[in-house]
Amino acid sequence: MSNNEKILLLSCCAPCSCAVIKTMAENSADFAVVFYNPNIKPLQEYEKRRDENKRVCDLYHVPFIELEYDNARWCKLIKGLEDEPERGKRCSICFEMRLKRAMEYALDNGFTAVSSVLGVSRYKNLDQVNKAADLASKATNCPYIHIEGRKGGMQELRAQLIKELNLYNQDYCGCKPRVE
Repeated sequence: MSNNEKILLLSCCAPCSCAVIKTMAENSADFAVVFYNPNIKPLQEYEKRRDENKRVCDLYHVPFIELEYDNARWCKLIKGLEDEPERGKRCSICFEMRLKRAMEYALDNGFTAVSSVLGVSRYKNLDQVNKAADLASKATNCPYIHIEGRKGGMQELRAQLIKELNLYNQDYCGCKPRVE
C-alpha cells in the first residue's frame, strides 16, 4: 500500500479483522472498515457481529461504515446453492457480491481501493476470495489490494487479540443459510 491510498477494508467479523485493523492503524494507513454481510443469519447474529466489529474499530480509532443488510438479495443470488459445501460455488457468489458492493461504495465515497479480510479464516480459500475480488474489480473498475492476514505473525496476533479483547468468536461463518 502506498501513502496516497485511501483504503476501504471489507470486514466479515471482528475475529477475522482485528489483527489487520490493528496493524493498519499502527502503520498510519488511511482506511475505513466497511461491514457488508447480508449473508449472516439470523439478524441477531448479524447485529452481534456488527457491534463487535465496530468495537474493534472504535478501539483503534478507525472509521466504521455499515452498509445495508439485504439478506433477501443474497438469498436470491445463491438460490439453488444452499447445500453447497464450504468453499463451494455459493462462497464465490457471496464473496463477489459483497466485494462488488464495497467497491461501488468506495468509488462513490472517495476511496482509491478496496481490500478485505474475507480470506483470513482457515475455513476460507484465499485464492477463491482473490478471484472473486478480481471479478468485482473488473466489473467496477475499482482496484483491489490483496492483504495477507494469515502469515508473518498475523494469525498469532489475531489469536492474541481475540483473547485479549474478549472478542465474540462465532461458531459458523454465516454463509450457510439457516432456518430462523
